Amino acid sequence: MSTAGTSQAGGSASLDDVLQQITTSNNPSTLNHYLKTFAPKESRDTILASTLSSGQDPLSVLDPQSNTLGYLYILSARLHSSLAPTPTLSIIEDFCSQFDPVQARFAPERVTFLAKGIVRASESSNNAKYALASLYSLVTRYPPDLSYLTTLHAIFLKTCVATRHFTTALPVLAVPITSVDTTLSDLHYNDNLVYHYAGGIALGALKRWREAEEFFEICVSAPAQVPAAIQLEAYKKLVLVQLIQYGETSSPPKYTHPALGRQLKASPYGAFVKMYPSRLDALRAFVSKEQELFNQERNTGLINQAIDRAPVWLIKKLTATYLTLGLADIGREVGIQSEEDVRAIILDMIDSGEINATISADDTVTFADLVPQFSKDELDRLVVQAQEHNRVLAKVERTINASKEYLTKALKHKDDAGSWGIEEDVFPPGMGASTPWAEE
Repeated sequence: MSTAGTSQAGGSASLDDVLQQITTSNNPSTLNHYLKTFAPKESRDTILASTLSSGQDPLSVLDPQSNTLGYLYILSARLHSSLAPTPTLSIIEDFCSQFDPVQARFAPERVTFLAKGIVRASESSNNAKYALASLYSLVTRYPPDLSYLTTLHAIFLKTCVATRHFTTALPVLAVPITSVDTTLSDLHYNDNLVYHYAGGIALGALKRWREAEEFFEICVSAPAQVPAAIQLEAYKKLVLVQLIQYGETSSPPKYTHPALGRQLKASPYGAFVKMYPSRLDALRAFVSKEQELFNQERNTGLINQAIDRAPVWLIKKLTATYLTLGLADIGREVGIQSEEDVRAIILDMIDSGEINATISADDTVTFADLVPQFSKDELDRLVVQAQEHNRVLAKVERTINASKEYLTKALKHKDDAGSWGIEEDVFPPGMGASTPWAEE
């Protein structure tokens, strides 16, 4: 590690000077301004990543909690430096679990820089999963609560997906995003898209289909003048999840950009949706023709699960037409030759409550109307869930009604509702521009 303890040429402060400011300042705003301007941009992080004139590591002098801002700047500089040794995992985890969120919020860009540095360091060590604990601490401790979207959400979820640690993301994914504050985090339009896209992938991998559908739909329907590439990718996964869950697709929200629907319809995914559900041989023949595309776009797993579910939806259609059918007849309808395989599928459907049926000794299946059944625990859970949703919506409504920007626009346009731009009014300043997503 280089030493920058003495004053630099051209009047720039030394790391010793910086440390003096960090340890004596009692005004976080003033200290943050100093740390952003004490040296030219091209040399600032080099100085921060160096050691003191005595050779001592400044991180050994600072306390992560009481000196959060200074520690944040130095640690993040170290993580991005090619000259300084990478901080140990214990140093990173200690800071992320002990930092003072109030201080850190004076430097949102630097918090993002730190998170990216943690990912960079973990990837350089060929052990990307070692970043998860630190990123989890950051994303859960930095915002006032998890309902605030931050850049950390997207970084954390991308890392969970990349390392296939899907369950690690569940505590974060369980809290709906209801607040966006661009002074809290240096958010960009894509952060919302990436977070919900990656969240949908994690939930889909865990077969939590309803939640995965919701996350993909939020990504797909995010307002934009021009849809981002990631939104089309999310749309492809959305329709596959819907086929698995319902046997058919549903229309996206009306405010979804129409270009996305046209692009999907013209793609092999649109053709697959149109023919679904069909006999297994027909579906497999179609997929084999488009196998290269599905593999390239990493949707083969969802495609195969949709195919596996196709007999279920075909059998459910038969229950609407027939009162009784033989196992062999059902097999011919769905494209399964083995009567035992058909029997197994029907028994699974009966056990899971998808159909109401019996199989007689002569292999005749008798269908009956399905009677919905709810346990007291399920009803109690739904009531609690509805109450929580009501609480969240009431909080959002109060926040909107107290917004000076909203009230100004409401008064200005009260007689001209059609002049409200979708993108302008859904997103706060700085979040309106759509940018194609280049990373995956």
